[in-house]
Amino acid sequence: MIQNYFATLRKEEKTKTMKKTILLYLVVLLCLVACNRAYFNVATQTITVKGVSFKMIAVAGGTFNMGAQSTSIITGANYDSDARSSESPVHQVTLSSYSIGETEVTQALWYAVMGYKPVSDTYYKWCTTYGVGDNYPAYFVSYDDITVFITKLNQLTGKTFRLPTEAEWEYAARGGSKSKSYKYAGSNIIGDVAWYDDSSSPLDTSSYPYVAHTVKTKKSNELGIYDMSGNLLECCSDWYGSYNITAQTNPTGATTGYNRVYRGGSCVDSADGCRVSYRNYCSPSIGTNGTGFRLVLVS
Repeated sequence: MIQNYFATLRKEEKTKTMKKTILLYLVVLLCLVACNRAYFNVATQTITVKGVSFKMIAVAGGTFNMGAQSTSIITGANYDSDARSSESPVHQVTLSSYSIGETEVTQALWYAVMGYKPVSDTYYKWCTTYGVGDNYPAYFVSYDDITVFITKLNQLTGKTFRLPTEAEWEYAARGGSKSKSYKYAGSNIIGDVAWYDDSSSPLDTSSYPYVAHTVKTKKSNELGIYDMSGNLLECCSDWYGSYNITAQTNPTGATTGYNRVYRGGSCVDSADGCRVSYRNYCSPSIGTNGTGFRLVLVS
């Protein structure tokens, strides 16, 4: 009788201990999810504004080496023989999850949101010389213009769109957690993924020699994102400034500056300018036939 009694007690204690252990594991798991919810709450989605639909591609958060260097092919991270000094030092960046535009913002979406097209000026306008049509990317729009566009888009959708940070742009261009370490966004062969100055044949041979092309006419990168190399340079939210070697989490770039960062190269750039690490810049008030943008969605 006594032996059975103590055996029953031991069994009950073991059961209680097991329940406590399971409960502890559940609490820890819930804490991990809560603390890292930015890494979980992201999904690819299609959004429609006034009849114009566009897709936002989910990018799972992670850590990567940002930038490039041409010093050491053996021991250095992100070796690229074409790397410029502005792409160094290579530094570790950790990002939360976000969604980024499958394509550059198109002329159709720009018009749906803004209600006008850049067509009145004799030079700075959408036209056949540079590429015009619903599925062409919107160009001749400055950072200042883009800020107005995003404000209106957020009002129309009730969501929070913004420009990508430079770090978010590069991480997505490199393929995020699916990266295969390509030189360009999706390939080591630039012609597979980019319209650039050796491939952008003119629509009007009597005029400007380089034109934009309709989006999604080249291969996508590892995440299913198009034209992150070539077609149009893409505006980022950061002020242009020097890199810091210190590891960073969700960096937003320099606190002040004169120019905004532009990335990805364009139809008027050489292959070198279309590399995933190449950095460019432009005044916030200037938009050209070679500059455009893509969106990031955070809520």
